[in-house]
Amino acid sequence: MKLTWARTACSHPALSGVSRAHFGELLGELAGPWEAVRQSSLRAARGGPRRRAEGAGRKPKLVFFDRLLVTLVHLRHQMPHAVLAELFAVDRSTVSEAIRQVRPLLRPAGSPYPTGQDCG
Repeated sequence: MKLTWARTACSHPALSGVSRAHFGELLGELAGPWEAVRQSSLRAARGGPRRRAEGAGRKPKLVFFDRLLVTLVHLRHQMPHAVLAELFAVDRSTVSEAIRQVRPLLRPAGSPYPTGQDCG
């Protein structure tokens, strides 16, 4: 229930900085590239092709929808990772990792938000 409330609140344009329609467009544009980077990282970490069936293993604590929301809210309001972690009922390191993964994807999609290289 808490996560549903956090999703609803953070997806509001006042917090995310984008309209819900634009958020949907960003989600559609960035989900594929994010998954490709994720799969590449997983492949590199395990040193080759997957050994388990698709869908087996640990599930991400934040789905891409939530990762994008967390990143947009953080970039717009500089909200501390610990606060976002509390809202989404995850560890602070999970929020930090989500922001680290999503932030570089935003610049190519034409987002007004800075990437990691743009932030001092």
